[in-house]
Amino acid sequence: MEGDLMAESVAGIGAGIGVGPYAELTFDSEGDADRSTYGPVQRMEATDLLVFAHGWNSDRSTSTRLYDRFFAPFPGLVGPGVRLGYVGVVWPSIRFSDEPIPDFDAPGALAEPGFGTALDPGTRQALGGFWPGRDAELERIAELLEERPGSEAAFAEFGALVGRLVGVDGLSAVAAQEVPAIFTEEAVEVCRSLSLALVEAGAAPPPGAGDERGLTAGGGLRGLWGGAKELLRQASYYQMKRRAGVVGERGLGPFLTELAAARPALRIHLIGHSFGARLVSFSLRALPDGARYVGSLTLLQGAFSHYAFCDRLPHDKGHGGALRGLQRRVDGPVVACHSPHDSALKVFYPLASRMAGDSAGLLGFDGRWGAIGHDGVQAVPGAPRLALDAALREGVPSSGCVSVDAGSVVRRGGAPSGAHSDICHAELAELVVTAGRMGR
Repeated sequence: MEGDLMAESVAGIGAGIGVGPYAELTFDSEGDADRSTYGPVQRMEATDLLVFAHGWNSDRSTSTRLYDRFFAPFPGLVGPGVRLGYVGVVWPSIRFSDEPIPDFDAPGALAEPGFGTALDPGTRQALGGFWPGRDAELERIAELLEERPGSEAAFAEFGALVGRLVGVDGLSAVAAQEVPAIFTEEAVEVCRSLSLALVEAGAAPPPGAGDERGLTAGGGLRGLWGGAKELLRQASYYQMKRRAGVVGERGLGPFLTELAAARPALRIHLIGHSFGARLVSFSLRALPDGARYVGSLTLLQGAFSHYAFCDRLPHDKGHGGALRGLQRRVDGPVVACHSPHDSALKVFYPLASRMAGDSAGLLGFDGRWGAIGHDGVQAVPGAPRLALDAALREGVPSSGCVSVDAGSVVRRGGAPSGAHSDICHAELAELVVTAGRMGR
């Protein structure tokens, strides 16, 4: 087990959770479980279990606040024959201090003032826990972000250090094709593209860095260190993306199978936000064919490919998505909520997902690299697309994939992530109840 996330386990209505019974499942970065957290879940007196996996959070307390806020409306939404149990999945992830959660923080409130491109102490500490044993690289990265040297050599050094964090250094030429281009291409140009993306997402342009906001080839290099900080942020996302799949398939999925064997009448409803949506989705890989105990799967601003469930990729007919056909292991619908106000998925996800060796430039949307939380499920025939009000008024299909535009409520948040974390709404809780056929 690693970090403070692995040190605590909670059962009952404790830990600031206002609903119950509540318990937590705790996994490390390899998907290994703290098995002492299994018992409280297995013993819950419930007909339906809500299992929610957070996305980017640096500590358990933030995850607990999210679960408390999101779960709060459920008791008033379900029918009289439904007895709910609540489960929070806790796994090692990270959030930079300048990424606000609406209702928790005002935009920029967590970042300590005056740091600019430099790392504030809270983020620096969180990075050390997220990448244990990498203090030397992180210290030099922090120095460069604070000093903002105006040389290409400094950017090359920064890019190499970030590459070490994500394990890109030392890869063969073939293997390097399978990692995002932002970790393999010339660092100064990557940072220029990320700086432009930040402005597109609503961030203030860098001051005094030359012509056209200091972001064109003729601008001063010191203005590109905001893009360098974004490269470090994207490295943490890349690590979380990989980690979420591992935790889902090796950790949560086997637990669900074990739970279903002991409690065959229990209906399980999976919910995930951001990379947590990837985590709960990848748990389906560990379920046996014909499993029917997952009653619904709701993805809130999912940070993984919009082609994940398709049988054939539009740009590569010989291959399917990473989760192709696995919606059939859900005895109910797979509901993908998306929002046009999510800058993290609209602007940065496709940029950071484009593979090395791609002939396209870094900037500009390319459907191959789109996120399911940006525009919903793609390339799955017969998957309907609904507005949130229509889904709540008329219901959702009883099985298969459905995309729900939640932009009417998922709309608040500042740069760089936009509305990515604006998910604590009674309407979204009602959508989970609708998908799980738990309503009145």
